[in-house]
This record gives sequence, structure tokens and C-alpha cells, in this order.
Amino acid sequence: MHVDLARELKAHLETRLAESVGPVTASGLGGTRWARPALGLAPVGPQQAHLAIRLASKEDADILLAGLDDAVLGEVDVRVIGAVRALPSPTIPSPAPGDLQRRVRPLHPGVSVGHAGVSAGTLGGFVHAAGRLAMLSNNHVLAATDAGRVGDPVLQPGPADRGVDADRVATLAAFERFHAHGGVNLVDAAVAVLDPEVPAEPGRLPGGPLGALAVPVEEIDPDEVVEKVGRTTGHTRGRVTAVEVDGVAVQYDGVVHTFDDQVEVEGLAGAFSAGGDSGSVIWRSSDRAPLGLLFAGSELGGSTGGGVTYANPLVTVLDVLALEWIGS
Repeated sequence: MHVDLARELKAHLETRLAESVGPVTASGLGGTRWARPALGLAPVGPQQAHLAIRLASKEDADILLAGLDDAVLGEVDVRVIGAVRALPSPTIPSPAPGDLQRRVRPLHPGVSVGHAGVSAGTLGGFVHAAGRLAMLSNNHVLAATDAGRVGDPVLQPGPADRGVDADRVATLAAFERFHAHGGVNLVDAAVAVLDPEVPAEPGRLPGGPLGALAVPVEEIDPDEVVEKVGRTTGHTRGRVTAVEVDGVAVQYDGVVHTFDDQVEVEGLAGAFSAGGDSGSVIWRSSDRAPLGLLFAGSELGGSTGGGVTYANPLVTVLDVLALEWIGS
């Protein structure tokens, strides 16, 4: 169906969910709290999209799809993705790709970074923050999921990769706090200003520097290939499987935060991302336009068996934190 009709169907189902009396459960959240299915747009052609429905378990689909006629059911893309989790690193070093997990100077996108109170994530890219050179990553990587304070040190490599106080490279400058108690979030993002004399190479990426920003929904192309380089899985390729995804419930160490207007990606061969890749910037292969800031993922739901990855639209991240992107 045309993308505008898909948006209308999405809005209709979101209204049904908001008015529902019984809970639409998301399995795996312990039964004490629940989240509604995530709804978005799955590209199938130029200006054509199916309604993307993402569920924690197959049984949840019966509640959501009850009463829809066959014509509508033929325009939906239903996937069971299980639990979606933020993707900080494990607490021990991962064996590969080792070069991204070591102490690296000059800094460049893809290397291990982290607040002293977390494990490790990924340096996604570089920005200007109030005229100063800064690194961009997630709140849960640079600001310890709201536990950090402006002025805290950021280490490279992150603590999970044996980063210590002497590996300080930046100072936490700003982060978007999470909205608790059912509030909807748009980004999981933070920025840290580089300390004096710390060198950086913003354009050091597989294939060279990135170009101008991309807006995820300007053109919906099911064949669009995207890439990222992250601390754990290195350089991977995938494709965008849904945009404008609302209601993504993400687990953060026992707390669930919900996100709207997200981008969904699956790997071309297995997983697109894993724990420790949080903070990576995703770009389009065709024109090297940066598209999103990776922050969460699941182990189920990908057509190649590697789950799905979620990213904040990068244009939203830059707008929320008042940043200017630096490609090279």
C-alpha cells in the first residue's frame, strides 16, 4: 500500500491499542509490567510500505489483528522479535575485533568507549557541541543510563576493555534523560567533549568519510543497504526493515523505556549488531549518508537469523542535543 495509507493503518491500530481494556502483553517482561506491540512502516517499494508489527511472542498477534479483514492482513509484516535490550558490552573483553577494543589514538568511529561506571560501547562519530569537538554515542554508554553527571570522564577503551582512569579522553557534556513512568523517548544519546590534545580522525571509516545526513523516511527503499562499524562485531552490512517504529520497549537493567519513531535494521548475513555496538552510527552504502544511532536490539526476528537492531534517526539526535555533524 502507499506509505500514507500505511501510516493511516498504523494510526488506527495505535488508537485501538490505546482504547483497549485488556492488556496486550509483551512476553518476557515478568508479568508485572507490559508493553504494547511496536508499530512501524516496512518498506516494500518506492513510496510503498506494509505495516510493520513487532511482538515479543506470537500469541500477542491474535489480540492485535483480531477483526482485521483479509485485505488489510495482506498488507502487514508481522515479526516476533522477543525482548529488545540496550546493547552495552559484556563485562569481559570480547575476542574480536580486537583492534577496536584496544587503546586507540587518534580516536576514530567504531572504537570502544565508555563512562567509568559502565562496561563499554562504541564511539559513533564526531560532532560540534557549542563549537567544541565532541564524540557522539548513547546515554547508556557515555552517561551510564542517567547515572552520570556532566563533567564525568569518558574512557577509551571502555572499562570492559581494561580502560582505566589514565585512558580518559573526553568529558561528558550533555545527554538526553530517559522519560520514566510510561513516558515516550525519541533518543538514547549523549555527547562528550574531547579533552585537550586528544587527536581524532572523524573520517576514518571503512570506505572513507561519511557524507551529508540522511532522513530515514525521505525515500523508502526495500533494497537500501546500510553499514556500521562497532566495538564488538566490527564492520557489518544490513538493510532497513522498518521506519517510524513506535512503541519499542527496551530493557535497561531491570527498567523498560519505550521509544517512538525508530529505525529497524537486520543483517544481510546473521546479526547486524551485538552487545558493545551501542553508539555506532549507521550509514547508507549508496551515498554514505549517516542515518541512525544504534542503541538496542533483539536476538529474534531477523530473516537471516540474527535478530533486529534499533537506531534513533540521527537527525533527531542532533536536533535534540543541538549538535552539528562532522563527517571528516
